[in-house]
Amino acid sequence: MTSKLFRKILIATDGSEYTKKAVDHGIELANNNGAKIHAIYVIDTSAYGSIPLSAPMEYAYSLLRQEGDMAIKYVADRAEAAGLEAEGIIVEGHPAEEIIKYAEENSIDLIVMGTLGKSGFDRFLLGSVADKVIRNSSIPVIAVPVKEKIEL
Repeated sequence: MTSKLFRKILIATDGSEYTKKAVDHGIELANNNGAKIHAIYVIDTSAYGSIPLSAPMEYAYSLLRQEGDMAIKYVADRAEAAGLEAEGIIVEGHPAEEIIKYAEENSIDLIVMGTLGKSGFDRFLLGSVADKVIRNSSIPVIAVPVKEKIEL
């Protein structure tokens, strides 16, 4: 018997190996609840503001866009393999703000994300995206812990 507590689950992904554990948790929760999966990948443009993109920046942007396509496809493929409906979106902006905004605008019932993405060192300086989403979201958040090996 499935629960109906969560009908729409948002999985935030950054395409890293670290988020695969969060994707698995989100898929399992969706499967147990008969929920639809939404996947989001945020291209972090918050540091650039309205600065025109140079050729190297445009190339980096195109790589991030490709990575976003692959990250969303990974979630969609996993959802489809579990027999679940899924849709994905790539947005630009500040990751935590965009995740919360998407969740609110799409009546998401639960946000699932990893506690460590690509910016392992940055999180010590700025606070992680997951921390910011947890602190600022009115929607429940499940943060899937990921151990990071720190080599000295």
